[in-house]
Amino acid sequence: MFDKHTLARPYAAAIFEIASESNDLANWSKALAVAKAVLSDDQIIKFLAIPTLTDEEKLSFLLDLLKMATNESSIFAGGHQQGTNFLKLLLEYQRISVLPEIAEHFDKLKDNAENMIDVTMTSVVPLSLTEQKEIATALKERFGREIHLQTEINKNLIGGVVIRAGNIVIDGSIRSRLESLSNELIA
Repeated sequence: MFDKHTLARPYAAAIFEIASESNDLANWSKALAVAKAVLSDDQIIKFLAIPTLTDEEKLSFLLDLLKMATNESSIFAGGHQQGTNFLKLLLEYQRISVLPEIAEHFDKLKDNAENMIDVTMTSVVPLSLTEQKEIATALKERFGREIHLQTEINKNLIGGVVIRAGNIVIDGSIRSRLESLSNELIA
């Protein structure tokens, strides 16, 4: 068995280089996000793995699917040669199932190039827009990057927030504080 993320990195780096050279990072990111959504369906992956289908038939099927999921100007529709060649390459080397991971790595490279970081903030109740902006401003100062903030709700937190930014986790939840206090009292 192979690690999909390990296989995805060089493909993502190559596509990132192509997209950077053509100043087309946003369009590639959108197209890869759509392809990721389409190829996250196990039935589609199983269909594309049928050995009796030729790579041309698989490519035609995949391009039709992606065309329906996007618009004519997408990287994977409307005769965009680099997008078509990329899909051909993945099909030829039987790596099409790795495309969702390629999309993830591409977006990380794109965010890094654009000095952006994705942040997920989890709280027990929805935070107001003002609170979100204050936290985003503080995180921007801490990380020195633009912040793309997403929020989640988790009723098990009791209170406070948990912030995930890349490999960094800032746990300001009451649940975490109570667990720390409990550990100190037991020790």
